[in-house]
This record gives sequence, structure tokens and C-alpha cells, in this order.
Amino acid sequence: MTTNISYGHSDDVWQGLFETLLADLIEKYKIKRVCDIGGGANPVINIEFIESNGLDYSILDISEPELLKAPSNYNKILADIATPTFSINKKFDLVFSKFLAEHITDAKQFHKNILSCLDESGLAVHFFPTFYTIPFLVNFLVPDKLAKALLNIFHPRDMYQRNKFPAYYRWCRGPTRRQIQKFTDLGYEIIGYRGFFGHGYYNKIKPLQKLHELKTNYLLNHPNPNLTNFAYVILKKR
Repeated sequence: MTTNISYGHSDDVWQGLFETLLADLIEKYKIKRVCDIGGGANPVINIEFIESNGLDYSILDISEPELLKAPSNYNKILADIATPTFSINKKFDLVFSKFLAEHITDAKQFHKNILSCLDESGLAVHFFPTFYTIPFLVNFLVPDKLAKALLNIFHPRDMYQRNKFPAYYRWCRGPTRRQIQKFTDLGYEIIGYRGFFGHGYYNKIKPLQKLHELKTNYLLNHPNPNLTNFAYVILKKR
């Protein structure tokens, strides 16, 4: 069992924690070749950071319309990372995704394909919502049209630039023994696994949000990997 497990409040993520994590990893491991999986319309790392650090940075996405929304000065790769026929003539020092893993139907194939395009000792980093958070469970169970309507009520956003796609939440769990074993069985070493508690999906129902905050505070002091709301995992190719 890995000892590199930690927990925190999800507010930290919305204040740029994930982007800071990527920047720190790029500096620490002298990373130059980076692939943003599922970046589509919204690349995670801005072009100024890419240019100032001399990164060979690519966005890989299954959707050509989404890739076309991204600024033209990004290198773009149109491909399906989760198919058994996936192939790419390039290796990367770092492959990462943000809010992509929950949309993958074949999680094992997805993580195998990422492993195949990592250079020796390359890193894979993924940030994702985790089951069995109630809003994500509802998102999974209800028809997509209803899920979009609920999202528009409780967490509205620009559906052109940040479109909603079906979610399956496969391999989207906190740092449980079973989840860690899945990654190590594929050939990854766990560098870090951080679970987060808390979300704002009940903000329009104040009593429910208050109860959720009490639960969040309890879990921050008594963390349970099965009850996280979000997580990121840092994996290294063995």
C-alpha cells in the first residue's frame, strides 16, 4: 500500500492547486514533452508558461470541433486515447488530464494507452470527480438531457466553451486499496494520490449545503478514501 496518500479541501483545487502541481512537476522532473489529454477547447496550461519553459506541448482530443475551439497556437492531435487501436508516433515525459477520466468508458484501456506513450520513467497525472458523490451519482443515473438541465440550475456554465459530455466514472475513486492496485497492476508506480472533500453543488439549497459542509469538516479530520468528492493521482511508468 502506498504511503503517498493525502487529503484536502476541494476549495484548494479551484484556487489553482492542480495547475501549480503540474508546474512543480515540470520543474522538478525537467519535463519538456507534455500531452494534455482531453484538453480540447480548454488547454490546462497557458501558452505563456509553455513558451517560457520551452515545452513541446500537445493537446490530444477525440473531438475535432472541441480542438477547433482552442487557440490556434497550440499543437493539436485528433485521436481516441481509449481505443485498443490507439497509436501515436511520439513519446511524452508527462501526460495529464483534468475532468476527462470520468468520461471514459474503458478505463483500463485508457490508462494502458497512456502508459504506452510515456517515455521511460514518464509521469501521468489525472484529476477527476469521484464516485459515490451524490451529484455525480445523479449525473450518472439520469438521462443526459435531464443531467444538463440540472447542471444548468445548480452549476451553470458556458456550454459552448465548456460543454457537458456523458460521464461513467470508471476508475474514478479516491485512494482506496482496490483503486491503487488497478494502477500498479498495469505497470505504474504511485507517486502521490490526494483525495478532496467538499463541493458547491448544493449552494442553492442552503440547509443541504450546510449539512454537506459539516460532513466535509468531519471527513477532513477523519478521512475515508471511499467518501472523497474529487481526487488526483500522480503515476510514474515503471
